[in-house]
Amino acid sequence: MATTTPTGTQRTGETPAPDAFEIVPVRHWGRWISAVAAVAALAGLVGSLAKNGNLHWDMVGHYLFAGLIFDGLATTLWLTVAAMTLGLVLGTLVAVMRLSDDPVLYGLSSLFVWAFRGTPLLVQIIFWGYAGALYQHVMVGIPFTGVTFIQADTNTLLTPAVAALLALGLNEAAYASEIVRAGIRSVDAGQTEAAHSLGMRPALTMRRIVLPQAMRVIIPPLGNETINMLKMTALVSVIAAHDLMSNIQDVYGQNYQVIPMLVVASLWYLALVSVLSVPQAWLERRYGRGTARGAEVSPLRRLCAGSLTVLRNRTQKEAGR
Repeated sequence: MATTTPTGTQRTGETPAPDAFEIVPVRHWGRWISAVAAVAALAGLVGSLAKNGNLHWDMVGHYLFAGLIFDGLATTLWLTVAAMTLGLVLGTLVAVMRLSDDPVLYGLSSLFVWAFRGTPLLVQIIFWGYAGALYQHVMVGIPFTGVTFIQADTNTLLTPAVAALLALGLNEAAYASEIVRAGIRSVDAGQTEAAHSLGMRPALTMRRIVLPQAMRVIIPPLGNETINMLKMTALVSVIAAHDLMSNIQDVYGQNYQVIPMLVVASLWYLALVSVLSVPQAWLERRYGRGTARGAEVSPLRRLCAGSLTVLRNRTQKEAGR
């Protein structure tokens, strides 16, 4: 049994009270030195850019909220949403076809992925933009009979915006199909067998049993694909689809201020990507629950939590004095 002397000190050989220990965190001096060096380098770069007169910050501020820029932003956003929707729907269909036991469906889907994933996106955009040079008319009818139900002029039907949508959507479908296929194959085969034993048809099993469980693998990479799609819309400027980059090129083609206008485009792309990164991070945490990776905390949160802990300990120590 522990006893104390009249002066309040413990006798030799006795265990001290827990409050007698002072917990000191490990000092990572290398991290602090590297952090200070990185912040100093960043401050020097930002200061250099701020003082550089060749950037013409007054022109950047003038065009940053111009009406032409907002028109391009609207086109960029609807292209992103429409292309991702088309890519996800078609990619899911292609993924199911690639998992089919039918050799014809498997061969056609594999050919689709091979063609659209194997050619550069820029080439596909230019191809769809100049499709009228290959086929002057788009016809729907019975093959090899000359019977035509619908006929339209290719250049009238495939406007630059439609050509951009087809190029972005079909290219995304090839990549989305691989993501969806990986998600479907991550579900244990016993789930499908159990559903079939209950009398569920294959289509119902896929819709009600397999796909909901595959979302944990599918959703996070698709969030990253959405951010990538937003940036890839800049490529459609080669066919003048009136997106953000197309309008930026129209402006610096007239005033010859290339760098300031590219800064305007970069600021808007950074802002849009930052906004999209918030739901992407939430989805990753939401579908990563129950896994070791899902329990990780971001460095910024660790820094804020560490700072609050240090302040709390210091406050308690000063109050104890």
